[in-house]
Amino acid sequence: MTFTTTEAPFRFRRGTRPLLISMPHVGTHVPHALATRFTEEARQVPDTDWHLERLYDFADELGASVLVATHSRYVIDLNRTPDGASLYPGQSVTGLCPVDTFDDTPIYADAADQPDEAEIAARREAIWEPYHAQLADELARLRAGHGVAALWDAHSIRSVLPRFFEGRLPDLNLGTGNGTSCDPALADRLLAIARQADRFTSVLNGRFTGGYITRHHGLPADNVHAVQLEMTQSSYMQEHLPFDYLPDVARGVQPHLRRMVEAMLEFAESRAKR
Repeated sequence: MTFTTTEAPFRFRRGTRPLLISMPHVGTHVPHALATRFTEEARQVPDTDWHLERLYDFADELGASVLVATHSRYVIDLNRTPDGASLYPGQSVTGLCPVDTFDDTPIYADAADQPDEAEIAARREAIWEPYHAQLADELARLRAGHGVAALWDAHSIRSVLPRFFEGRLPDLNLGTGNGTSCDPALADRLLAIARQADRFTSVLNGRFTGGYITRHHGLPADNVHAVQLEMTQSSYMQEHLPFDYLPDVARGVQPHLRRMVEAMLEFAESRAKR
């Protein structure tokens, strides 16, 4: 199989302060030739991190840079290692170019249509590599200009997914690569804010400890601090088709989300030009 796309691999807005917000799973684009190989269910791209740009609509006001994926994670998962190695060995995961959904159903109508190594390499070159190059370049720019760079990797997921975890997931799942991707003081501050959020549960380095982006780009010894937040979609939207944004629900969590992002910015700027 071959792979081509006419869609740019990302959208990017440059900010003025030392924070980059990355949204690697909000993309919904699937090139037509590839979509024809998908099941009807997969063409709905149900495992998208829906509406995060709307939820983080305060990012521009705060002066953050914003990097947003355009293609569906079913095309290629930007938060996986480029060689497809598992981020959670021994646990059920989806791959760099997934062949199954979060519900463990096939993405491809015919197993013979699954991508081979050549197609995976083409998708990686067209989408994964440009996204990560832009991410790395922006972090380098921020660090050069401010002496520090902060990376907030924004995600969301259904609150109940038996394939990946038992029961209901906490609402605010902070991940720092088990303490490797940011200063512990920052992690503690973010968790304290999350715990103050009425009606929302929270955890640090629980089921989700941060994917490839957090683990790879977070280098606190070099003054680059990265944190992943995996939110339950029930905190702000409808978790099943038609996946509607629920403004009244979202208004309950958005102030807490903003306070965490502001705290990360305050931390970064306290370290700037040291």
